[in-house]
Amino acid sequence: MDAKVSGEAAGEGGGLRTRWVELVVALLIMLGGGVVIFDSVRIGAQWASDGPQAGYFPWLAGSALALCGGWLAAVTIARWKTIGDEVFVSWAKLNPVLSMLVPSIVYVGLIYALGIYAASAIFIAFFMLWKGKFGWLKTLAVSLSVPTVLFMMFEVWFLVPLPKGPVERLLGY
Repeated sequence: MDAKVSGEAAGEGGGLRTRWVELVVALLIMLGGGVVIFDSVRIGAQWASDGPQAGYFPWLAGSALALCGGWLAAVTIARWKTIGDEVFVSWAKLNPVLSMLVPSIVYVGLIYALGIYAASAIFIAFFMLWKGKFGWLKTLAVSLSVPTVLFMMFEVWFLVPLPKGPVERLLGY
């Protein structure tokens, strides 16, 4: 079935093309392998007099990843015309995924900036208001009580430290 017929005629307005998804994934695999290689060389990836250094085997794994990613990218580019304009996922089906993924990425960034408990309160409140359409009172009650209970459970009872931010520092943790 032609991609234009399957995507655009169905009222979905096209979508993300398969060949681009394959190329991006191949390049990400290469990038991951490159990161492993770089860090392995940083910590030592040679064979020393007493055996392999700490980065030797990770360097081998990173090299394999980089080579496989390069191979996949080359095959994808070589098949570029034969892959055609096939739609991997329509925009209509991708939008709900992105509407969850983007706030989750922001949440991870907020964990780094504010700590896990404050970021979680914001994250829960955001989704309760946006997707759940709850009122402010319920939203505040849940979004403040859940991180508080988790803080008590992890930091006080189990003594498991999680990423903290300015609020926890004010509390002396």
